[in-house]
Amino acid sequence: MCGATAGGLSLDGVNVAKEAIIQGQVLRDSEPVGNAYVRLLDATGEFTAEVPTSASGHFRFFAHDGEWTLRTLAPKALPSDRRVRAQTGVIAEILISL
Repeated sequence: MCGATAGGLSLDGVNVAKEAIIQGQVLRDSEPVGNAYVRLLDATGEFTAEVPTSASGHFRFFAHDGEWTLRTLAPKALPSDRRVRAQTGVIAEILISL
């Protein structure tokens, strides 16, 4: 996972035109949730990857084009699922509120 910068994750050195990027931030009561886990599940619900959120609640995945589910796991919160579509050349920016 890339380090968080003010205003979001840096894309320095990333050729966005050649990547399908899913990224975002996890919030609770408008505050960032650090050390939560965001899982990337494929269209059949199979586990593909998992990353912890940064101190600022940010996460990022590089995925294949298609439909995905983000499953967020955080202390004192029920698991939260969000559907997202990844497409090469597009950054899917997701805000997850717990």
